[in-house]
Amino acid sequence: MAATDVDVFSNEEKRSLSLGGHVGFDSLPDQLVSKSVTQGFCFNILCVGETGIGKSTLMNTLFNTTFENEEASHYQNGVYLRPRTYDLQESNVHLKLTIVDTVGFGDQINKEESYKPIVDYIDTQFENYLQEELKIKRSLFNYHDTRIHICLYFIAPTGHSLKSLDLVTMKKLDSKVNIIPIIAKADTISKSELHKFKIKIMSELVSNGVQIYQFPTDDDAVAEINSSMNAHLPFAVVGSVEEVKVGNKTVRARQYPWGVVQVENESHCDFVKLREMLIRVNMEDLREQTHARHYELYRRCKLEEMGFKDTDPDSQPFSLQETYEAKRKEFLGDLQRKEEEMRQMFVNKVKETEAELKEKERELHDKFELLKRMHQEEKRKVEEKRKDLEEEINAFNTRKVAAETLSLSQPLKKDKDRKN
Repeated sequence: MAATDVDVFSNEEKRSLSLGGHVGFDSLPDQLVSKSVTQGFCFNILCVGETGIGKSTLMNTLFNTTFENEEASHYQNGVYLRPRTYDLQESNVHLKLTIVDTVGFGDQINKEESYKPIVDYIDTQFENYLQEELKIKRSLFNYHDTRIHICLYFIAPTGHSLKSLDLVTMKKLDSKVNIIPIIAKADTISKSELHKFKIKIMSELVSNGVQIYQFPTDDDAVAEINSSMNAHLPFAVVGSVEEVKVGNKTVRARQYPWGVVQVENESHCDFVKLREMLIRVNMEDLREQTHARHYELYRRCKLEEMGFKDTDPDSQPFSLQETYEAKRKEFLGDLQRKEEEMRQMFVNKVKETEAELKEKERELHDKFELLKRMHQEEKRKVEEKRKDLEEEINAFNTRKVAAETLSLSQPLKKDKDRKN
């Protein structure tokens, strides 16, 4: 069938028909719910904040349990991320929860690159998912999705303004993850200071172009509550797993000499608002936003780097096969060019080495000839000295013989003279 025929059918107007009786596809939502419950869910939280700001305590408070936590020191050489995965169950719903802690964040004197390990970790999780997607034999159904769905950014309750580290880090992360800023340990500043601090934080975020997660208002079922909660950002929270008796009931709270701060009392802090928005109302939207917005942005950029596009210069649909063949030819061409460059480089190197060896050989030959001449000269001098020495020995022997002959002849002459 020609491509034009396909285009005609694809652009044909869809017709609405009425059913003559019950068919049964109205059970699809129930089937989807049943399948999702059987498969279970995963949710990944990234906690960014300075050491000792209350990240672990808030996680324990949010999920009403005690996670395994190691006490972190303030003397880390750098920032590293520590993921921990837990299997939770509530009623018949299974949740695979991963909490990623930023150990050592904000503890260094030089904080310029504190955000880089966080960005690298988020990109690594996106890359792992992309590699799984690009496999010929994929297993996304049972793949453990480690992409970060929400970043809870813990702000120190200074009451003044955001630190430059906070602004830089959130700006680097806002295109990669959903960010909800929260004011930690909100019971350490007064109500009036807290209100001004919230206004100051939101003003600085807007002026610096930091995009934080906004609770969706396109669904009528949650539009009203989400719209009202957007106005309460950033949430000022207090975390505690200690139970304190207040009146006739026991509540989770923090006990002070001057009174009790109840975690789930909305007049004391925004913990209930955070829990409602994060877990009970918008958890699925956070998962969808991660996949449809942040992951898609990463995926698109990576595929464009690899040379894949949706349309060609003529605005025609781009063929994956053609793209693959073009990239393959380009790769083979680059490989051949690099191979030729390596071969030429090898030849040049061999020539340079040969020239160096010939030069060294010539130097050695010249040195050998010089030594040979010096040896011959020394040999000639030694030979001359030997001849001179032999002549001296011969002359000495001659004189010796003459002297001996003379000494023998003198006694004989004396004897003759006596006889006469």
